[in-house]
Amino acid sequence: MAIIRVKNLLIRTFIGFNADELKDKQDVVVNYTIEVDVSEQALRQDEPDGIYDYKTITKKVIKMVQEGQFKLLEVLTKKILDEIMEDKRVKWAKVEVDKPHALRFAQSVSFEMEAKK
Repeated sequence: MAIIRVKNLLIRTFIGFNADELKDKQDVVVNYTIEVDVSEQALRQDEPDGIYDYKTITKKVIKMVQEGQFKLLEVLTKKILDEIMEDKRVKWAKVEVDKPHALRFAQSVSFEMEAKK
């Protein structure tokens, strides 16, 4: 078993339902943790064959978030989690999405979800 963490992935998207949020993209900060199995053979050979590729899933997450439009932070978080969980090698994942400056006196608001197989 191995744990992969992607931290502070900054992406611009449409998030919210107020008039200004519907016309201007905003920053969201995505963090996720993924548990996967890593074979002993891969570790001995030091070759990427059969290894869960964190770069590939990160590109998929970026594309989905950038091209999407979301009213709720909860829905965005769930869609990212679903994208990650599609790979059969993923045993467990946790996703947290922050929306900076969503509240007047707070640095950000975040929503977190997890799933396991």
